Amino acid sequence: MGLARLALAVLAAGAVVTLLVIGGRALIGTLNTPSQADRERASALATADTTAATDDASAQPPTVRIECLAETCPTVTVRVPGGDVLQHREMSKGEEVNYFEPELDVVLSDAGTVRVTENGKPREQGEQGAKQAFTVRAPG
Repeated sequence: MGLARLALAVLAAGAVVTLLVIGGRALIGTLNTPSQADRERASALATADTTAATDDASAQPPTVRIECLAETCPTVTVRVPGGDVLQHREMSKGEEVNYFEPELDVVLSDAGTVRVTENGKPREQGEQGAKQAFTVRAPG
């Protein structure tokens, strides 16, 4: 009976070590993964760099430009139809974003808090508190 207890103790110790290794790897993987805020900041910087390069190269207006006019603009969502979500977050006063994709779906939680420009032309501002959804296509 002593040999069975020893084998059981070895198996239990092996299970504990295995769980510790798996937990440690998961923790390290979580620490190395950028947070949602970091990903949004990197996306905004990449968009800004792309915007600057595109503006210099062709002076083409963005397909859509959204500027926050209120202290906080509720959720603004911009996505490529059937594809990537480019933005889904609140914006701060004075913050603006530009997108140059050929077609974009835009959803504004409060259309009265933002100024939207489509292909260089101002879009009529929505009513305060009204939700608005629309699609913007680049000319040509």
